Amino acid sequence: MHRKILMLGLLFSLLAVILGAFGAHALKALVSQDKLQVFETGVRYQFMHAVALIALSLYGSQNEEKMGEQKAIGWSAHFFLIGIFLFSGSLYLLTLLSTSNYPWARFLGPITPLGGLCFILGWLLWLRVVFLYKVDK
Repeated sequence: MHRKILMLGLLFSLLAVILGAFGAHALKALVSQDKLQVFETGVRYQFMHAVALIALSLYGSQNEEKMGEQKAIGWSAHFFLIGIFLFSGSLYLLTLLSTSNYPWARFLGPITPLGGLCFILGWLLWLRVVFLYKVDK
């Protein structure tokens, strides 16, 4: 499980760098400054939580025999991943769709806070793991 979480963290970090470069260069000419800031917020949160996935995988690999801890780490990783898709993904789509006239794109606005809630739940679960389980060395 930790290898998968690590690989996903690395993949989403790579994608954040690529999307950041896209926003800084190609997107800059297409959207307004405030829309570009929305896009950059998505990149920042994606990168932050991709690095959190990497750290979570390394933390979880320290104590693999504790099943309750491993389940909570898995749930935390899932919440981070869902948060990346809902929070950052909706911000990317809102920015990209602002260049054209898609009235249905407004439904993406309420999705963003759901992604933020997933981030919060992921952090709370990880905090719970650290609180409840002692790392044996």
